[in-house]
Amino acid sequence: MTGCLIAFEGADASGKSTQARRLGRRLGVDVTFQHGATDVGAAIRTIVLDPTNHVLDDRTEALLIIADKAQHVAEVVAPALEAGHTIISDRFTASTLAYQGYGRGLDLDLLRATMDFATRGIEPDLTVLLDVDLAVARRRLGDQIDRIEGAGDAFHERVRQGYLELAAADPSRWLVVDAGGTVDEVATWIDEAVDEWFGGAR
Repeated sequence: MTGCLIAFEGADASGKSTQARRLGRRLGVDVTFQHGATDVGAAIRTIVLDPTNHVLDDRTEALLIIADKAQHVAEVVAPALEAGHTIISDRFTASTLAYQGYGRGLDLDLLRATMDFATRGIEPDLTVLLDVDLAVARRRLGDQIDRIEGAGDAFHERVRQGYLELAAADPSRWLVVDAGGTVDEVATWIDEAVDEWFGGAR
């Protein structure tokens, strides 16, 4: 693998999808996403996010999401990296650790091992975490929420703290950006941080 993988992570309504696309345009690179970027992933996304699905077990949820990662890597991420390209992904492995690990309470080591198998050991070279206060995220979401967005404040606070713990454990590969500003403000902060990382850390 000779390419570079940048992942955007963060809570729902943190603005990561918008910022991933903006950075992709600025760098002139492809932007993809998890989960749902492949046909298999789209079917999984429908199951996982359906707000009427009240019987999905937490382990089933995790395995479905990890299966999406396997297909996403096989179809999109690995070919791009093997071709030497830089690619940006809206979510990657850290989201499963944050949501299904810290949020749902599943074993982090088991999740890591299963994801390592699914992704062929591929991890982001850089993860950009958009951190936003829970109250701000709630206001941005509005009333139309999916199954995971509706998991409750306690769940989402565990997710946020999980992200911050993951970032603190690997500061050379994570950038934490305050996502509470305007879209343009956050984009400027990301641009400056990413440019500094490309110029120094790599």
